[in-house]
Amino acid sequence: MKLGNGVRLALVSAFLVALSAAGSDAGKSITVRGYVLDSACAFTKGLKKPISAECATACAKAGSPLVILADTGTIYWPITDTTPSAGQNEKLLPFAGQKVVASGKVFERGGSSALVIEKIEAQAAQK
Repeated sequence: MKLGNGVRLALVSAFLVALSAAGSDAGKSITVRGYVLDSACAFTKGLKKPISAECATACAKAGSPLVILADTGTIYWPITDTTPSAGQNEKLLPFAGQKVVASGKVFERGGSSALVIEKIEAQAAQK
């Protein structure tokens, strides 16, 4: 079967678009709702929410990275997209132990999810 130049060009264009989308490192914009707690408790204790704000704060001040445990159960590691990179505990510490709404770019690799936080705020209490 012989393909015309127009068909070949369309196929090559579609392939290049699919290839660039699959290899993109740009991250996808998302909004996450969940609790800010220390990473050790998120993994070792199987918590669905922090024990307390004081506990999460104490662990963070002792060096444990804070994470966001989403309502879906996904743990998001807060990161920066700058070089050199920096820890994100200072940004999350005011929200330790609280439920938050965070938006930014998500990056996934090897089963882990990381979030470059562009905006974070305490979630308003449900009425």
